[in-house]
Amino acid sequence: MPKKIPTRRCTGCGEMKDKKELIRVVRAPDGTIAVDRTGKMNGRGAYLCDNLSCLQKAQKKRSLQRSLSTNIPDEIFGELEKRWEVPQDG
Repeated sequence: MPKKIPTRRCTGCGEMKDKKELIRVVRAPDGTIAVDRTGKMNGRGAYLCDNLSCLQKAQKKRSLQRSLSTNIPDEIFGELEKRWEVPQDG
């Protein structure tokens, strides 16, 4: 019997994808919000596709805030946006 691959729903676009393809944002038990790079941090998690358009959709619809039942600091959105910034040669 093949091993079951966990799937999660992106809060931006609503698509179901393999858990490993998504970025996890977690609200820890103490209330802090962080980007969970390991996928194993303790707390309530919400997932986003690894693209800027899903982040923008989640930010506009406030779906990430709804999923985590709290306000998301701008620093978290900034940290996520940095993933897709193109370095400027200057």
